[in-house]
Amino acid sequence: MSAYYEANDLPKFGTMGEEAPELWEKFMSYYGAVFAEGALTAREKSLIALAVAEAIQCPYCIDSYTQDCLGKGITEAQMTEATHVAAAIRGGATLAHGLQMKNVVKKLEL
Repeated sequence: MSAYYEANDLPKFGTMGEEAPELWEKFMSYYGAVFAEGALTAREKSLIALAVAEAIQCPYCIDSYTQDCLGKGITEAQMTEATHVAAAIRGGATLAHGLQMKNVVKKLEL
């Protein structure tokens, strides 16, 4: 049974620019600038990217940034800790959005 996610699709990412090369070039220029050394190191940005990828549940990004992190010397323990940070933020955001439910309950109870 095949799945939506196909690991062999990851290397084909660049083909997304075939029908819209101008837009692809703009995206890649921006993407490159974002991941360039700046106030954060490229290593730090890769770890952030992995945590965000896990939070948004993108298997392609998880694969890509896990490999990128390993290539930059980031350990599995560091990646795992970043994963827990992402999970805590996502969980906290879910609870914070629960306040919307409480607001609706209070309005309807009046």
